[in-house]
Amino acid sequence: MAEAGASAAETKTIPELIICSPYTAPGEHWRYVRESQSFRREPTRRPAGYVKATPNAQGVNDPGVFVPLPLVNQIRERVAAWRDAGYAGVTGTTRRLLEHWLDPEQRPSNRRLFFCQLEAIETLIWLAEAPAAARQGVNVPGDGGAFLRYCSKMATGTGKTAVMAMLIAWQALNKVAAPQDKRFSKNFLAVAPGLTVKSRLQVLVPAGAGNFYAEFELVPAGLRDQLRQARVLIHNWHALAPLDPAAGPRVRKLGPESDEAYATRVLGPLAAARRWVVINDEAHHAWRKPAGTGTRGIGKDEIEEATVWVGGLDRIHQRRQITACYDLTATPFAPGGGAAGEESLYGWVVSDFGLNDAIESGLVKTPRVVVRDDGKAMPREFRSRLYHVYNDPEVKDDLNRKALPEEPLPPLVLNAYLLLGRDWEETRKRWKKAGARTPPVLITVANRTETAARIERAFARKRMPLGELTELCAPGRMLHIDSRVLAQAEAQSEAAEEDKQTDLFVPVPDDDAAPAKRLTRQEQAERLRRQVDTIGHPGEPGEQIQNVISVGMLSEGWDARTVTHILGLRAFTSQLLCEQVVGRGLRRTEYDVDPASGRFRAEYVNIFGVPFSFLPHEGGEDLVAPPAAPQTRIEALAERAQLAIAWPNVVRVNHELGPHLRLDAAKLRPLFLDSAETTTVAELAPVVEGKPHLAQWSRIELEDFAQRFRMQKLIFEAAASLHDQFQSGWHGGRELLLAQLVALVEEFMRSGAVVIEPELLATDELTRRLVMALHIPKVVQHVRDAVICDNTERLALEFDPERPLRSTGDMPAWHTSRPCHPTERSQINFCVFDSGWEATEAFALERDPQVAAWAKNDHLGFEVIYSFAGVTRKYRPDFLVRLRSGATAVLEVKGREDAEARAKRAALAEWVRGVNADGRFGRWTEAVSRHPKDLAAVLAAAAH
Repeated sequence: MAEAGASAAETKTIPELIICSPYTAPGEHWRYVRESQSFRREPTRRPAGYVKATPNAQGVNDPGVFVPLPLVNQIRERVAAWRDAGYAGVTGTTRRLLEHWLDPEQRPSNRRLFFCQLEAIETLIWLAEAPAAARQGVNVPGDGGAFLRYCSKMATGTGKTAVMAMLIAWQALNKVAAPQDKRFSKNFLAVAPGLTVKSRLQVLVPAGAGNFYAEFELVPAGLRDQLRQARVLIHNWHALAPLDPAAGPRVRKLGPESDEAYATRVLGPLAAARRWVVINDEAHHAWRKPAGTGTRGIGKDEIEEATVWVGGLDRIHQRRQITACYDLTATPFAPGGGAAGEESLYGWVVSDFGLNDAIESGLVKTPRVVVRDDGKAMPREFRSRLYHVYNDPEVKDDLNRKALPEEPLPPLVLNAYLLLGRDWEETRKRWKKAGARTPPVLITVANRTETAARIERAFARKRMPLGELTELCAPGRMLHIDSRVLAQAEAQSEAAEEDKQTDLFVPVPDDDAAPAKRLTRQEQAERLRRQVDTIGHPGEPGEQIQNVISVGMLSEGWDARTVTHILGLRAFTSQLLCEQVVGRGLRRTEYDVDPASGRFRAEYVNIFGVPFSFLPHEGGEDLVAPPAAPQTRIEALAERAQLAIAWPNVVRVNHELGPHLRLDAAKLRPLFLDSAETTTVAELAPVVEGKPHLAQWSRIELEDFAQRFRMQKLIFEAAASLHDQFQSGWHGGRELLLAQLVALVEEFMRSGAVVIEPELLATDELTRRLVMALHIPKVVQHVRDAVICDNTERLALEFDPERPLRSTGDMPAWHTSRPCHPTERSQINFCVFDSGWEATEAFALERDPQVAAWAKNDHLGFEVIYSFAGVTRKYRPDFLVRLRSGATAVLEVKGREDAEARAKRAALAEWVRGVNADGRFGRWTEAVSRHPKDLAAVLAAAAH
């Protein structure tokens, strides 16, 4: 029913998401009406297209602009008419296959072909076999290469592999029936972006175990023998790489590999075949860089993969012939090199069944995102902070550093885990009651290795409040994946034979007394890959994995169907990246049709931290109009080496404590905890047309869950966290340290120093404990600061092992259009100004006789780690100044005083004390300029 104020055809809420059968052409779609911010149920199929950011849009509330795909819409209309007319012009073999595929009686009920699969193969057949008159005016552009490419765009989870099998059957059986017909081939090269996908594609081999031709009954009984003549070669893209001239003596002796030698090596036992059909799976990796475009923002690995992939196909085409190249992908967008736009979409896309279509047909899970909660909202955007967790300033600073595994996670991250974990536990109970053999899976996509290590430790050690998620903390059911390590594992699995004999020692977990088992590098890589690839597969190594902590993207082709929850803890610079991450959780668990409606029942994946605004989208921030070209190059001048300023690259200041710990009650400051920063209720809504709708929202609540947080447990958890941080600087017994910390934390907790705001909530013991549990890092930091203040005997510096000493001369060159001025006493050629006050200070530094050299701390990498409000952050002082007295001053320009500024200066003072105590780096001092005219006096004080 439409709400008041909306037209009769529009509604603010959607009563049902799945409105189409998966087996017939979509006849309806939900359309978002941006003017009224409502939805309209249109009695037509959604046009082919995608959504991009509105030009010059600001913020995440941009509804986007729909970009149609005229070529796809034109072909779609022609194919529909051709279908209705009985497939004019096709061969007898093709007709027999089409009739077989269209007949639901020809395959098991749970193996019926979806409409999107049929339309994809029909389109490819139409392009090859339909009469020329039917195809008149349809011009598919190429990619700039010598062979023909067609791209079928299909959402993740809609059955691309089955389409590949149908394509092979169509091509091969026609070639067997008519050997002279050059439109067809029975030689196939399928290329995958990794071993996971390569393994999955083995079902395309007609004689292979579990092949799709038999499983889905894709070939009529009378043609199955002929299909065995199809020759299918499946390669990971690495196999297309040219031989390395430095690989060995034989290669150096023979010289560069010729195209013929290359084709013979890559095609192996099938090298004699002259005509080939190529199938690129996850083909968004196989792009050809257009002449004249840049590579800004494109990863080196991406460029290498695309170059090797497409370049290898070019070389094969030179010596054999690629009759057609078929691309299949959910996201056919090439990187834009910093200027993403419509041209980034593959121009040879000929069919499209996107994520919105897949959701409305029930073919995939519906992503649900956080729409609101009872915590403090994001500034300016007024969204839930759980919508893009990483984008919260406190979280970003904390997670974007080289932290130790034992360091606590930011409160907002803990809050997100507690809410998602609570919902995951309820899902697991339902699955277990229904008799599921495998558990639901929670995936975290983290920004860096250190973040993943902190998360893993928090779960493994059952740290508060994550320790209350008892099932998610279960030993042996958590998997920590680093995408780089996994890529290395795949490379090792493809290593040369001599590398297989490299000795690796891996302990056997089942028997502590058993000797370490000797594994080859390939065996170790295969063990890791098998566990990752079989998550959620009964009877396989990954069967019981339920908590996956990933660094970077999970491998493509990963077909776990049991993902129910996703937490993103990384930057998302484009909606394409959002869709790729969420795609890991879109595969359905079951495909039973509801007899009453003839449709699939809805399944959901709940998502925190992935800013899913609209989809798909080939760019993000880059689609905003770019700024004017930078005018000034900022660089360190080698000829001014005498003006260089070096500093110790300290990543951490450790504290060596006295043997008997105490707290001075007179110095103990109160800790204020704001209940508005605690989220206890979160509401999620499904995404349709890129917009959440509230008719089918769900709620996650923590009120009853809070009963688990007992005060004594809170005290012990805070003490245990402190123990982790202090034990490296403690020289007594571990038990004695823990006992003293428990006593000190209890003294603090019972002292009334913890103040819950607003005051009315402080009287409710349950609320008080819940707020304290979700802000346990703040409690720990507060007590830690007090213990350090009263008990530190010595400071010990910990340096970055990769770069223990840094200098202004190390700064990489960069460009800016910000105001700047040339320097004379600085190794950096220009000083870039962020304020008029900074410009005044820079002018004074150039003229002050006390100054020997100085540098603005911009892109230098000089940082001091500090903690504030329970979150560890990075402090970047404004200037480094080497004085003629020999001291080096860290100068801050500060006109305003607040609690965070005091925390920064306290951390800097501690850094200075530690560096001076070390004695190897000269004398350092801290200085604060509070007025544009006080610099001379400030420097004079710092010089003594």
